[in-house]
Amino acid sequence: MANYERLHDWNLTPRGAIELQKELRERVRVVPLGARRVETVAGADISFNKFSEIVYAGVVVLSLPSLEVIEEVGVVSETRFPYVPGLLSFRESPSVLEAWSKLKTEPDAVMFDGQGIAHPRRIGIASHVGLMLDRPTLGCAKSVLVGKYDEPLTERGAWSPLIDKGETIGAALRTKARVQPVFVSPGHLIDLEGAIELTLQCDGGYRQPEPTRRAHLLVNALRRGERPPT
Repeated sequence: MANYERLHDWNLTPRGAIELQKELRERVRVVPLGARRVETVAGADISFNKFSEIVYAGVVVLSLPSLEVIEEVGVVSETRFPYVPGLLSFRESPSVLEAWSKLKTEPDAVMFDGQGIAHPRRIGIASHVGLMLDRPTLGCAKSVLVGKYDEPLTERGAWSPLIDKGETIGAALRTKARVQPVFVSPGHLIDLEGAIELTLQCDGGYRQPEPTRRAHLLVNALRRGERPPT
């Protein structure tokens, strides 16, 4: 079973969650991968209806560089935290961690279909959960939560900085030529250069990198009842 550190209780009000974010962001470390080798990478995704308490979470582990699927875990659970923009990690993280705890393998890095430090308080789900997993995490989102960017060049691998209040918080990255960019940001224990490089390594031929694409397919299958929970 994959372990994680339980840093705090989840029974919080939105105001309490904001205060906790301000504390936790001080612990987030945006640093180069250095000697860390990433031979397995997990993709994590969550699906829910904002008016429902049911959350569908999936974690899919792939090997690098082959992108072969090693393991998939999907869970269906209930959340008690309301839908509040900027606080979605409090709604989603417990389900992701439940799925994580059922893994038989412990991935070297985790990619989230969401934000890392590209967040108003610099602690999206990739940073928040990254602190608990204590391994490199990154966000790879399909849309911008905060910040502005110039359109990158059209070829695959081109990117431009995502900037908020004068700070580079991520990148608009072209994962496929002449398609809309994705928005990559460091979560924890990785820097922007490493996050971009890892995202490009996970190229399965689609706009979305393979780990989060596979996780997205899994949670949608769970939601439609086509796959049973693990």
